[in-house]
Amino acid sequence: IYADPAKRLELYFRPKDPYCHPVCANRFPTSTMLLRVRRRTRKKQQLDTEEQIQPEVQFEMEILGIVTTVYKFQGMSDFQYLAVHSGPDGKQTSMYDKVLMLKPEKEEFFNRDLPLYIPPPIFSRLDTPVDYFYRPDIHHRSGYNNPQVSGENLIGLSRARRPHNAIFVNLDDEEIPTKPLDAAVQIWKKVCTNPVDKKVEEELRKLFEVRPVWSRNAVKANISVHPDKLKVLLPYLAYYMLTGPWRSLWVRFGYDPRKHPEAKIYQVLDFRIRCGMKYGYAATDMPVKAKRSTYNYSLPITVKKQGSHTVSVHDLKQGLGTAGTSGAKKPPSSRYKLKESIYIFREGALPPYRQMFYQLCDLNVESLQKIIHRNDGTESECTERDGWCLAKTSDDLRDSMSLMIKQIIRSTRPALFSSTTSSEDGKEQLAYESGEDEDDEEEEEEDFKPSDGSENEMETEILDYV
Repeated sequence: IYADPAKRLELYFRPKDPYCHPVCANRFPTSTMLLRVRRRTRKKQQLDTEEQIQPEVQFEMEILGIVTTVYKFQGMSDFQYLAVHSGPDGKQTSMYDKVLMLKPEKEEFFNRDLPLYIPPPIFSRLDTPVDYFYRPDIHHRSGYNNPQVSGENLIGLSRARRPHNAIFVNLDDEEIPTKPLDAAVQIWKKVCTNPVDKKVEEELRKLFEVRPVWSRNAVKANISVHPDKLKVLLPYLAYYMLTGPWRSLWVRFGYDPRKHPEAKIYQVLDFRIRCGMKYGYAATDMPVKAKRSTYNYSLPITVKKQGSHTVSVHDLKQGLGTAGTSGAKKPPSSRYKLKESIYIFREGALPPYRQMFYQLCDLNVESLQKIIHRNDGTESECTERDGWCLAKTSDDLRDSMSLMIKQIIRSTRPALFSSTTSSEDGKEQLAYESGEDEDDEEEEEEDFKPSDGSENEMETEILDYV
């Protein structure tokens, strides 16, 4: 627990009881000293029998060290649950020997007639008292009828998200927006109060003039702007595509990629690094580490989540993310810029994450561009899966990119491929990658193939604007 500053220290009053609910201590920094105090008592010799003996007391103190971290138990110690049964006469009977299986038992152990015992499925997520401020009863006028209950009237699991006034468009929508919402304009005008913000706005306008469709990561790699300001600026200049070949991308107002065949170079490709023994490496040997790990996940009761700084309009007005502090390491011009690898795929380089969303024009490999432009001038229909490209273009691109990544790993980590047989013909390797000739593929091999359109990363971005 001490090694991870995000975790809380647990104390179990009954360590051997699996139903014991722990109390948790929060971690606090401190600067105190650990002292060893010794109390020595020396009796004086008795000179007079009538006088009482006054012992001589001495204290010795020694500094053992400096304490930099303390754990304080500030929560309530309730939510304790015992495996007992209450009889009709009020007598409590322990059921630990009946419900806990401490050793392999025979069938009779499971067929015994026992009273109903259902432990609680979950305890409270809070261990500190919280004040509830209930609304007073509302007295309506005579003749008022309560509205019908719908999903909008139900209490959700969390607070409503703060809207950023983005316009969402589906592929089957007939019209596309030509201007932002009035609320988006007002918020950006309210936030944009310094010359640096004006410059960022002009830079983003120029980006949309050069390319009408951008991903948020691509914008971050070309403009240095604070993420909270970008959330306000993007809905001011573009709308968001939810479905289709341009899903999860920001499109310039007034531009409809469904009507322009040349917009196929801006389509999105959901690419994931494939994993499996037939690719030369197992899940434990993945060349790119996962962004999140399930091994570091803990229940809310055992994790002390770090409180994030709430960004207000006042902070944004003061130039948050544009005018840097004196102790900043990076200059303001590039402090929030991302690397080009976050949105550009190059031959000979591994993607930064296992799952990437590339625009087709950002695949900087000649062989991949040939696959994309196979039907230049003959585009006839824009489909939801392939857009203006030929059918299965995305599958061909993924196969070629997977082959490139395998060759990179083969050159950097040849030990992983020592037991695999290399194919002489590149086409055979490609077929082996795509699994066309692998009819006897074993089911136990882990094979993470990309789907037509995953929503795990895109949903995160969508929820920022909902």
